[in-house]
Amino acid sequence: MTKKPVQDSYQVAIIGCGKVGSTAAYTMLLEGIATKLILLSRCVDKAQGEKLDLEHGLAFLNQTEIVATERYEDIADSDVVVVTAGASQKPGDTRLDLTAKNKAIISDIIPKIVKHAPNAVILMVSNPVDILTYHAYTIAGLPKGRIFGSGTVLDSARFRFHLSQMLHINPKSIHAYILGEHGDHSFPVLSSATVGGQPLTSFEEFSSERAEKAYLQTRNSAYEIIKNKGATYYAIGVVINHIVKTILRDTKSVLPVSIPLHQYHDQNGIALSVPCIVGRNGVERVLDIKLSWEEKQKFARAATTLKKFV
Repeated sequence: MTKKPVQDSYQVAIIGCGKVGSTAAYTMLLEGIATKLILLSRCVDKAQGEKLDLEHGLAFLNQTEIVATERYEDIADSDVVVVTAGASQKPGDTRLDLTAKNKAIISDIIPKIVKHAPNAVILMVSNPVDILTYHAYTIAGLPKGRIFGSGTVLDSARFRFHLSQMLHINPKSIHAYILGEHGDHSFPVLSSATVGGQPLTSFEEFSSERAEKAYLQTRNSAYEIIKNKGATYYAIGVVINHIVKTILRDTKSVLPVSIPLHQYHDQNGIALSVPCIVGRNGVERVLDIKLSWEEKQKFARAATTLKKFV
């Protein structure tokens, strides 16, 4: 895989200016990771409004060129394209309920991205992210790793937060993944979870019951947020910023992102979240994490369920 050269400027395009796309743009602007930020929406007035609102804070931030557009020609030369477009989850909906409508939207979007930004890394965020990531992969024709989904990066962050409340330890010091589907068929990988090099299960505060409670809080948190405020967008905005920064700065960080599987724990034909090394070329390596027998069964169930929707 050819390593891309270090650059002085970076262009990021966000497809979709709903709450998730707009919050991601705001978060990236605060951190100053892009020198050019393109907001593409089929409703160009919405994109223009977001552009103006963001520009009015530039006196206190790194200089960033912001473009509002409805034309895919304007995303040419983008380093990363973030796809957030699509119908959003409503109270009572599961992410899988969005499948048919959003597959049609992605079928329209992906060929345009590939045509006008053929060298970009494409980050899928629209839900159901695993199904849409695999669908996008099948029609994009890009090298392996150049298109992947945000997956369970947010789920894992939520899980670490809830574990931190249990252990009274900073979540940054907890290394525990949620893998599988970004949805109801996710599962915690407790067999390899560690804190400061020690197994999570060795802490006196740990119990299977408390770990299960932390996982259920994680799995149900999106439903709770949507019920209370209508949508989730702050935390996923931070996650998008982190993944984009990981790509642009070539940090080679390990993230549980959604990637099409090729004989990964005997699974094929679907995208699911597994630990991956992410860098300038997208997913540069998929790590073969050891799973317990029970975790392997949960991983297989997630794959079997999602294949019904592919």
